[in-house]
Amino acid sequence: MSWIKMRLQEFHPIVWSLVVGTVFVRAASSMSMPFLFLYLSNQTDMSLAMIGLTIGAGPLAGTIGGFIAGAWSDRIGRRRVMPGALYVWTFVFVGFALSKDPWILLLLNIAGGLCRSFYEPVSQALMADVTPQEKRLRVFGIRYMAINVGVAVGPIAGVVLAKSSVALPFLMTALIYLIYVISLQGLLNKFGIKQIEGQKKEVVTFSHAFSVVVKDKAFRLYMLAGVLGAIGYSQMSTTLAKFAEMTVVNGTELFAILMTVNAIVVVVMQLPLTTWAEKKTPLTAILVGNAMYAVGDVGYAFANSWLIFIVAMVFFTIGEILTFTAGDVLIDRMAPESMRGSYYGAKSFSNLGQFIGPWMGGLLLAHYGGTTLFLVVAATSMMSSAFQWAGARAFEATRGKTLNEARIESL
Repeated sequence: MSWIKMRLQEFHPIVWSLVVGTVFVRAASSMSMPFLFLYLSNQTDMSLAMIGLTIGAGPLAGTIGGFIAGAWSDRIGRRRVMPGALYVWTFVFVGFALSKDPWILLLLNIAGGLCRSFYEPVSQALMADVTPQEKRLRVFGIRYMAINVGVAVGPIAGVVLAKSSVALPFLMTALIYLIYVISLQGLLNKFGIKQIEGQKKEVVTFSHAFSVVVKDKAFRLYMLAGVLGAIGYSQMSTTLAKFAEMTVVNGTELFAILMTVNAIVVVVMQLPLTTWAEKKTPLTAILVGNAMYAVGDVGYAFANSWLIFIVAMVFFTIGEILTFTAGDVLIDRMAPESMRGSYYGAKSFSNLGQFIGPWMGGLLLAHYGGTTLFLVVAATSMMSSAFQWAGARAFEATRGKTLNEARIESL
């Protein structure tokens, strides 16, 4: 008990409130969103490419929305931006449950992408606001583990609920989001977020934030790398479900298990991999992670049984753990204190890959099959490493120090 109490006191109460909320939010969304590709292919007459375009429209909207949300959160406050996004998101999931019109579904997914881009970067920035720099890698790791605890539960629950009604997972997601946003508002007020935001030293305008981020060469290269990485990663929540259904018996059930395997591996391996990554540069962790993505994608390409799919997911998830947390650390170290929200928001530019990926994946799956699809996305993961390396070189040149020196100084 004393160990638990010590851990709870290690971070600000707002951090823990966001971590707990993340578990419920991701459990809710993973009941429905990973199955959206299957839902649309089975419940509508849309082509696979059109379904991919519809799903990808949300992240495309988030590409712009995240930057706007980040700048707004720096200017008007995190406590206003996050709850507003969650309220709108609630209605989006109700719309998914009630509508089968392709154009309405497209608009709903755009709105959902905007909501995600308004909520997630701002919550990350808020966690960094209330956490000392030397502890932020650990906080990002805890947040990422919380995401996957939720994802471990959500897909199985989604399959069970969908047996009663295909709309039920979306309605349940909406209910959980509504409960969470009401409780979040109370927690933010209770733990004094107004006072924390009042400590800002500079008012950030959108035009100033945009100009600073756009002129940052290293940041631009990292974002291009992020786009390529997102093209591959997006297949896990879109075309992988359809490919599993097309390839093996009971593929839909297998996909739910794959999502749970993904989450369990994160929970089990997060701490040892984060400990290893803390001894390396963020760039090293990302390059190794991209290689693991590629291994996982090659495994999917040639999978013809449940076992191969599951082993491929283990490798893929190791890549996910390494790249996600190291990527957050890179953004945190690049961003000025008064513009952290803007940089985290601009990070959503990589959502362009989440738009290209489902559309491209749907086309490749329909015309060339899953083997070609996953070999192509394995190659994009390796291409992402080249841009990460170039970004690291640019960062060294502009800061006059290596990423490793920056890491050591922050410890």
